[in-house]
Amino acid sequence: MFLQDVKIVLCRASGASNVGAICRVLKNMGLSELRLASPLPLDTEKIVSMAVNSGDIWENTRFFDTLSEAVADCSIVIGTTRRRGHHRKSISMTPRALSSWLAQRSGQAAIVFGNERTGLEASELDICNFASHIPVSDEQPSLNLSHAVQIYAYELFLALKEQNPVKGDWQPLNQTEVFTLVKSITDALADLDFYYKPGREAQELFLQDIISRAGLMDREGEYLKDIFIKAARLGSML
Repeated sequence: MFLQDVKIVLCRASGASNVGAICRVLKNMGLSELRLASPLPLDTEKIVSMAVNSGDIWENTRFFDTLSEAVADCSIVIGTTRRRGHHRKSISMTPRALSSWLAQRSGQAAIVFGNERTGLEASELDICNFASHIPVSDEQPSLNLSHAVQIYAYELFLALKEQNPVKGDWQPLNQTEVFTLVKSITDALADLDFYYKPGREAQELFLQDIISRAGLMDREGEYLKDIFIKAARLGSML
């Protein structure tokens, strides 16, 4: 993966100063794409004043109504959060570990940051394939949003700046394709009466996460789908 493949996504951003500072951070560290999902009203003049020599990042920022739309074309989605719990992601990497891992992958990645005050909501973290956290002192565990983005951007720059693009066949499924594959699998399982008890939604989230982390290509996804469809067909004949 290369620096240009990493998308920084801000969810429900509300601080114009932070957004402007983040534009500068991206330009500092060789990142080029900022995406805003469901942003609150922002003072454009303040953003531009903070985005010193980085106005092109703001001018090319992409806006989306939902987080799902903002990450649909990405093969892996990482949610940043310091909060862990039963209903939140069980897998979390530090920025350094995450950057090293991304350096071994192909495709496009989205690193998602939550609202400045509340962070990512549980429903937003569900859209992500796993979590990442910044180790900090317990005395002050809350980081300013632009500072958090700076830490990730710095580690990404160190891990990915020496990568040289090469032609290859490996193009992982993006989130839209993963969702379609998972639905085909769970539809096949439903035909076998696998979901006679509730649990399909939780299993779909589980499958979306592990398939995204595996980085399956299109033909591998098709092969996996065919296995489940064939199993459902054979099961109906019994």
